[in-house]
Amino acid sequence: MLNMITNFDNLCSELEKQELEAPNGVASPTTYAQLLAIYLYQNDLCNAKFLWKRIPPNIISSNPEIAAIWTVGQKLWKKDLAGTYQALAIYNWTEPISNIIRALEERVRERALNLIGRSYSSISHNTLVSMTGLSNEAIAQICKERKWELSEDGTTIKPIPPVQPTPLHTSSEDQLFKLTEFVTFLEN
Repeated sequence: MLNMITNFDNLCSELEKQELEAPNGVASPTTYAQLLAIYLYQNDLCNAKFLWKRIPPNIISSNPEIAAIWTVGQKLWKKDLAGTYQALAIYNWTEPISNIIRALEERVRERALNLIGRSYSSISHNTLVSMTGLSNEAIAQICKERKWELSEDGTTIKPIPPVQPTPLHTSSEDQLFKLTEFVTFLEN
């Protein structure tokens, strides 16, 4: 996943440069589509919205894929997870957009699962399906992988909060705080 993030970050910079250097200030439809999808992948909804406003209307009207990407963005903006998955599934994405869209869907789903794990002590199966866009079989697999408890009748799930990775190093503020505590302890 880290390699994908790096590649999308690099591609984003390259596409932004292409937009800036485009003849007459108008980039290609592919540039706009990829850049818009990457902003959504990065959860940079503000830049996505500003880009949407910059895309010339004739490019939008002649390229329905760009409008479909923006529909996904609108669902994300409204925090409509079920609508997001519907908008992602309804369009037949073309290359190279489809790679970004698949990564976006995985990222949205992973964020939703982490949110569910941190926020819910129990959740209905139907709500979990709606928030993840997964099938019943996939939900059962996710519960097994994450060690989430599924009720016997299969209607309720008890999530477990995700394990937060411990930082490899402490921040300067943390180190200063610990040093201050230590000095204060020695002075007493």
